[in-house]
Amino acid sequence: MFPLNRDWLRWRALATPNKLAVRCDGRSVGYAALDGLADRLAAGLAARGVRPGDRVATLVNNSVEAIAFIHAAARVGAVLAPLNTRLTAAERERQLRLAAPALVVVDDGRAAPGNGREEVGRPAGRGAQLELPDVAELAGLAEEGAATGRPEDARPDEQAVLREAQVQSIIFTSGTTGSPKGVQLSFGNHFWSAVASAYRLGVDTEDRWLSCLPLYHVGGLAVVFRSCLYGTAVVLERGFDLDRFRRCLREERVTLTSLVPTMLHRLLHGVPAAEWPGSLRMVLLGGAAASPELLAAAREAGAPVAATYGMTETASQVATSLPAEVLRKPGSVGRPLLFTELRIVDGDGEIAPVGEIGEIAVRGPQVTAGYDSDPAATDSTLRGGWLYTGDMGLLDADGDVTVVQRRTDMIISGGENIYPAEVEAALREHSAVADVCVVGLPDAEWGQRCAAAVQLREGERVSPEALLAFSRTRLAGYKQPRAGFVRFVDALPQTGSGKTARREVEKMLKEIISEEREMHS
Repeated sequence: MFPLNRDWLRWRALATPNKLAVRCDGRSVGYAALDGLADRLAAGLAARGVRPGDRVATLVNNSVEAIAFIHAAARVGAVLAPLNTRLTAAERERQLRLAAPALVVVDDGRAAPGNGREEVGRPAGRGAQLELPDVAELAGLAEEGAATGRPEDARPDEQAVLREAQVQSIIFTSGTTGSPKGVQLSFGNHFWSAVASAYRLGVDTEDRWLSCLPLYHVGGLAVVFRSCLYGTAVVLERGFDLDRFRRCLREERVTLTSLVPTMLHRLLHGVPAAEWPGSLRMVLLGGAAASPELLAAAREAGAPVAATYGMTETASQVATSLPAEVLRKPGSVGRPLLFTELRIVDGDGEIAPVGEIGEIAVRGPQVTAGYDSDPAATDSTLRGGWLYTGDMGLLDADGDVTVVQRRTDMIISGGENIYPAEVEAALREHSAVADVCVVGLPDAEWGQRCAAAVQLREGERVSPEALLAFSRTRLAGYKQPRAGFVRFVDALPQTGSGKTARREVEKMLKEIISEEREMHS
C-alpha cells in the first residue's frame, strides 16, 4: 500500500481552480470556491474540538455545503457518519448509538421526521460532548457567491498523507435485509472504486454527473469523490423529482446520471424520447434488478442504460455492462471492473460451474475491511479475503455476471427453492401490473408460503385468480402464490435509496393476512 493523500479537494483546487465543481439550486461553484468553503468548515470542526479519528455524524440534505463538509471532514481527519434523513427518531437514535459521534451536524432544511434539532437525540459519544451546530453556522459562511480562492503559495497539507486503510466513512446499509450495519469505507476503498469505474465508464473532462441520490447513500458519496478525482462536475439535486430531473436533462448538459429502476420507470413514462439529450452518454442503473420490460422500454426510448451491480460494502460498483452490452445481453450486469475479482460459490463454498446459480463473492481493493463494532457480522461476511455478498447470481461462458437476487430473499417452500425475482418478473408481464414484490411468509406445513404485494396501474383492475391464471403459463406450480396470498396495494414501500423495502412488504403482508384470518375465524 502506498501513501495516499486524503485531501483530494485541495489537490484538485490546485490543479483546476476555476473548473466547475458543483451546480445545485441554480448555484455554480468552482473547485477553488469549494475548497475555500471546505476550509471554513474544517476550521469550524477544529474549533469545536474535533480531532483526527473522531466521528462526525451528519443529518443533512444534498447541498453545496454538504459536499464541502464531506471534504472538510477528510481535511481534519474525522470519520464521517452520514445518517439517513428519512429515518424515524428511534431508527436514527440506534444509528447514533452505533456511530458514537463526537459531533452531530444538521441543516435547517433536512427532510427528516420532526425538523426540530431537539429531535436528533443525544446519545453518549466516546467521552466527547455532543453538539448540534447548523452547517451554515459551522462554516461561518460569507455572503453567497463571494470569491474564496486560496493563496498562490498554498500547498497540500503534509499531515494529510496517510495509508489507504484509514477509515473515511461509516455508511449504514439500507436495511433491506434486516437492521442496518455500519460499513467502514477507507480512503483507499473510495479511491480504487473511482479508478475502476473510470476504466469501465470512461471520463470526459466536461462530464457532468446528475446525482439525485442522497449523500448518505454510497452511490451519492461515490459521485462526489469521483468527480473530485476526475476534475468533473456534479449537478446535485435534493432528491428525485420528475419535473426537475427533466429540466436538468434539458438545461444542464448532463452526460451521466445514476438511477435505481423505480426512478427510470417513472422517467420512461414521463420523459418523451426527444427529451433525452444528445449529451447524455450513460444512465448508470443499479440498486435493484432491472426487469426485461424496463430495459426494453429504455431501449425503445433511446436511454443509454448501463446496468450495474454494487453495494455499500464495495464502495459502489462491482460489475457494469455498458449500453451496447445491455442491448446485446439484457439482464446481465457485465464483467467485473478492473482490479475486481468475482466468483460464484455453491452451498459448500466451492466454485460453482459456469451457468449455475450460487452466492456472489467479491475480492478487490474497494472492498470494506469490515462492519463497525460488529466482529460477528464481519467474520461471517469476510472470509479468506473474500466478501460473501449474500447475493445470488451466475457467471456465463463470457464471464458476464447475472444477479438473481439476495440469498436471504430466497423462499424455500416444501423443500423447493423459489426466487422471488423470477415470480415478480412473471407477474409484471400482466398489463395491469405496475410493480410487485414477492416474499416468503412462515407456514407450519410448507415452511414458507410465497406471497405477493401487487401495485396495479392507474385505472386497471384484475382479480388475484385472473392474475395467477395469467402467470400459470410462465411459472411452475410450486412457484405460484395462492390466491389467498396475493394482496393489492396502492404503492410498495421503499427505502431511502429507492429500493423496494422487502422487509416492510413482508411485515405488511403478515399483518394483512393475519387480520383477515382473525376476522374469518
